[in-house]
Amino acid sequence: MTPFHAMPGHLIRRLNQISTSIFQDRMQALGLDLTPVQFAALACLDDNPGVDQATLAGLIAYDRVTIGGVVDRLETKGLVTRTVNARDRRARRVTLSDAGAALLHRIRPDIEAIQPDILAGLSDAERAAFTALAAKAATAGNDRSRAPLKPRAAPSPLLR
Repeated sequence: MTPFHAMPGHLIRRLNQISTSIFQDRMQALGLDLTPVQFAALACLDDNPGVDQATLAGLIAYDRVTIGGVVDRLETKGLVTRTVNARDRRARRVTLSDAGAALLHRIRPDIEAIQPDILAGLSDAERAAFTALAAKAATAGNDRSRAPLKPRAAPSPLLR
């Protein structure tokens, strides 16, 4: 085996391929046309209803330019709705539709069930350690990403 097979970048790319394949296989088995990033958008909208598209992009660490297409496809599928933001008429607020909330509720157990498959061959303890280390590396490298994760700041108690 050549040295590149042991490089973190190569292994991360391979794990992404495996994760995407497992996700797509489960969605196909459920008769759904949903991508991992579309699921991430739905899950974030469930926790952050009415955020604008730029905020949504930051919450899922996705490119701001590309998030519009993701939201377009979700809207076409009837899973989200977009409205003009009253505070900034250029921005669009995105909210789960009733169909989107129902779909998310229905598939969450399936998504949780496939997580061990993504790290097949690892024990429960090893999966927990891998996940903790991957989260630590992702947090440490966040500012180097072209699409950094931008968690939503908690509202100030003075603004409530």
